[in-house]
Amino acid sequence: MKWLFASDIHGSAYYCRKLLEAYSNENAERLILLGDILYHGPRNDLPRDYAPKEVIAMLNSRKEEIYAVRGNCEAEVDQMVLEFPILADYCILTNGVYTLYATHGHIYNQEHLPPLKAGDALIYGHTHVLCAKKTDKYTLLNPGSVSLPKNGNVPSYAVLEEGLFLIRSFDGKTIRTLKL
Repeated sequence: MKWLFASDIHGSAYYCRKLLEAYSNENAERLILLGDILYHGPRNDLPRDYAPKEVIAMLNSRKEEIYAVRGNCEAEVDQMVLEFPILADYCILTNGVYTLYATHGHIYNQEHLPPLKAGDALIYGHTHVLCAKKTDKYTLLNPGSVSLPKNGNVPSYAVLEEGLFLIRSFDGKTIRTLKL
């Protein structure tokens, strides 16, 4: 199964469109959104083409393919317009070989880990900084930010297929690779 992970769209119609193009081009089976979907948040500048209503329409058209978790910018009013669940703090994904604990990152992150079993992976967003690293016990994964990357990163997303985690830019370049 091929999954595409994205975080921190922050209401950017431009980058949401790019994300859905990448999702189609990757032939992924699921789009996993790691929070901060519609609102840009009080600490962020407005992202390119900030148009949450357009983002709503684009994502609702793919509602059967989306798993999502709540970011620190999500509110109950966002759930009223999005036709797929977004208010869970985390999602457990497994394929029988590896288990991913998917969350936004404002509650659980590399400084405050959820209960992970040896060999599990934590995938999160929130920081807008990509990460793909293994420790002696678990794996830390962050696809970066779709619309507002930080620390010199470019807008990015990640795919996971057959245990290979790839962080990619929207121009198709692979930025990081990690085997789970």
